[in-house]
Amino acid sequence: MATDEHAVNKLIPHLFRQEYAKMTAVLSRYFGWQYIDVAEDIASETFLKATEYWLPHGIPANPSAWLYAVARNKAKDYLKRNQLFETKIKDAIKPAETATDIEFEFNDAIIADSQLSMIFVVCDPINPAPAQICLALQILCGFSVEEIANAFLSQVETIKKRLLRARANLRTEGFQLRTLSHTEISTRLDVVLKTIYLLFNEGYFSQGEKEFIRKDLCSEAIRLTLLLAENNLTNIPRVNALLALMCYQSSRLNARTNDAGEAILYEDQDRDLWDPFLIEKGNYYFWKAFVNQEVSTYHLEAAIAYWHTTRTGDKWPQILQLYNQLLIMEYSPVSAINRTFAFAMVYGNEQAIKEAEKLDLRENSYYHGLMGFLYSGMDSTLAIAHYQQALALTRSLVEKQVFTQKIAQLANSF
Repeated sequence: MATDEHAVNKLIPHLFRQEYAKMTAVLSRYFGWQYIDVAEDIASETFLKATEYWLPHGIPANPSAWLYAVARNKAKDYLKRNQLFETKIKDAIKPAETATDIEFEFNDAIIADSQLSMIFVVCDPINPAPAQICLALQILCGFSVEEIANAFLSQVETIKKRLLRARANLRTEGFQLRTLSHTEISTRLDVVLKTIYLLFNEGYFSQGEKEFIRKDLCSEAIRLTLLLAENNLTNIPRVNALLALMCYQSSRLNARTNDAGEAILYEDQDRDLWDPFLIEKGNYYFWKAFVNQEVSTYHLEAAIAYWHTTRTGDKWPQILQLYNQLLIMEYSPVSAINRTFAFAMVYGNEQAIKEAEKLDLRENSYYHGLMGFLYSGMDSTLAIAHYQQALALTRSLVEKQVFTQKIAQLANSF
């Protein structure tokens, strides 16, 4: 029986984001990195098959199980018909095994182990750290080239070249999906955490044109970080700090948009929509993050996120001091803009404008959005001008709506 086309078209992208990377990781576990393209092709063909089959026959009762069954069969078929089996893989298989004997299992334990192994092995220092992160975002997190470019505030062509070079370098080195030593894991952990951090950020504040929040990305980032926190080799303070940060931020997701999908600024959020369970989980992991004297950027950001989940009115001096520490440890334009907002909450808009002008971020939409906010109530003409510049610079449709509303409100105040 034919099913609703809209339901299929909505479900497939969701499942692709949720299952594609897992599927690719498990298949790569069997094929090896030198055949990562085969794993990616099989995963892609599986989702294409779903689109073709579900429209006339209906969505199966367990869509994920259906996908993994198809992927398993496609992998077996590939081994049967392709010369790869005879020339490359056969020697690595025990003599008693045949193509039909191999079981491509997709249980939770194998998926978790495959993804965790893959993300560490992909983050090979043979590539520069940015290239490692790009590759991990593409293979393990299912990011498109455009999404990676957004995360790095870079050009699509630059990212394409970076990915090609990174893949070529790993092939040259004879990449293998193998168990890493404790030293290798420790050396690569920072890049792994940065990858997961960028994954979460894209979900929390998407740079895409249509979506403002992508909860599936936030959930995936938390899931991957939980894998690290549950592993004895990687259960260290900054892992728990990152997990606390993501729990605190996720606790406010439901309050950040209204029923129409429009963005709601922090000061206008309904506090009753904040999730107390996630705040408590954040508190738990934040406490675990301080078992020693280590203080990372994740600790500082988690502390900032914690204060944002409190309802006390005197939190802004604490948030400002934390941003001051964060910028000393690691500067970023977004942190500098957020710090200026906190500065305004403590010292007022007029003083904050002077701080903002020092940033030299005139090509940044967030900067002009901040300046529009700071000038509102002081100089409506300048506020409108900044909101108009922010409107021109942002790609996000949701942000465009916010800036358009701000301009209309200010125009009506004349």
